[in-house]
Amino acid sequence: MKLRSFSLLVALSLVAVACARQDVNPKQTPPRSGAEWAIAIHGGAGSIPRDIPDEERQAYVDGLTVALDRGVEVLRSGGAALDAVERVVLTLEDDAHFNAGRGAVFTHEGRHELDAAIMNGRDRSCGSVAGVTTVRHPIHLARLVMERSKHVFLAGPGAEAFAVEVGLEPVDNSFFDTEKRRRQLEKALAEEANESGMGTVGAVALDREGHLAAATSTGGLTNKRWGRIGDVPVIGAGTFADDASCALSATGQGEQFIRHTVTGSIAARVELLGMDLDQAARKVLVDILRPGDGGVIGVSRSGRLVLLYTTPAMLRGAADAEGRHEVAIWD
Repeated sequence: MKLRSFSLLVALSLVAVACARQDVNPKQTPPRSGAEWAIAIHGGAGSIPRDIPDEERQAYVDGLTVALDRGVEVLRSGGAALDAVERVVLTLEDDAHFNAGRGAVFTHEGRHELDAAIMNGRDRSCGSVAGVTTVRHPIHLARLVMERSKHVFLAGPGAEAFAVEVGLEPVDNSFFDTEKRRRQLEKALAEEANESGMGTVGAVALDREGHLAAATSTGGLTNKRWGRIGDVPVIGAGTFADDASCALSATGQGEQFIRHTVTGSIAARVELLGMDLDQAARKVLVDILRPGDGGVIGVSRSGRLVLLYTTPAMLRGAADAEGRHEVAIWD
């Protein structure tokens, strides 16, 4: 059997196991060596002209910096990777410059439908929500699905009913409106096209205890229709974490990341084929996906960080216990 087919089957098996049970015991993994803690974040991959106004560029940099610093604060103080990635994504969901939460893109009907997922590498417990319209922080709802329900994936009205049941106060869908996203919808409607919702957000982290976690949140595509759901809330496509291999968060053309089970496939190569994280990510993102399909951030169990993309730009940041601390947009 060809390597690609084998790896895809392995990735699908990993996803099936991850989602089959929420009460699995933590896996026993070999001792690790490397960074004490590490974190990477992204604010989406796509096209951002280098000549954007200085104030827009600075807004991206400031937003990433604030979010990264909040994740670092959790990890530096000995907090859990799971808490760090949620803190980062919560911060970016409140920043209107990103396509998640407050700055989510509009659907064809002129409203917002939000998706998110979170995964704990310690035991591969995970939670996902899709198509929510009245939840201010979809990533927090995803964590509550993981921790306070028997399920993994809730969507639409059911997810919102669960949100009310666990005490989250709903917001009006107009809370997510921004003028920038409305102009993008008007343009897409005029051209009868779907446009990439540049600005999907995500984070991956390794904590002092050696545990990994990943979280991702998005508003999806501008002008999306019929309840379209992308890769973000699909475990093994847009989001994945396992202490035995790595934690990953993806951004880009969601349909492609689903078709190729991108994050699960990368993790399978790391754990079962012995590839290092950078090699595995390049194999999938560069050799299998199409040029320009998107990007992925990841952290290995040794603290190796990877921020890889095939688009002109990816809003991103990284930090670790050895002193790395940076945010960037272009190469």
